[in-house]
Amino acid sequence: MIETTLLERLTQEADRDEVQQLVVGAVVQYDGKVLLLQRPAEDFMGGIWELPSGKVEPGESIDRALIREVREETGLDVTAITNHLGEFDYQSGSGKKSRQFNFTVEVDRTEPVELTEHDAYTWTNLSEEPPVTEAVKQVLARYRDS
Repeated sequence: MIETTLLERLTQEADRDEVQQLVVGAVVQYDGKVLLLQRPAEDFMGGIWELPSGKVEPGESIDRALIREVREETGLDVTAITNHLGEFDYQSGSGKKSRQFNFTVEVDRTEPVELTEHDAYTWTNLSEEPPVTEAVKQVLARYRDS
């Protein structure tokens, strides 16, 4: 599992940088492929493919939020958070300065994926160009290189 000191440092750096919303993202891999979810067309950035991700709730730790968000968005249970893959900043749909912390995770099973907030999912081979934003491409490149 990821060390608590790393999670505390990430949170402190976000506070120092006046980040208004913390977000977590998970690289879930299976058989050389990575799980991507497609946002509903009517959502902020509708139609894009993304990692399972979501907001850290007030008072919630980064690791707890990651476990909760993967479960809520996919129905999969995280058994381990194995690697920190960096973070990126962006402006949310509501205009908040947001920072997404990205981690590799292991899950107890890979099927069925039960979608609650997305229109579709795919297991994407990373030898192909993934259909994601530049920021997520960089996260996936770090994952490939790790």
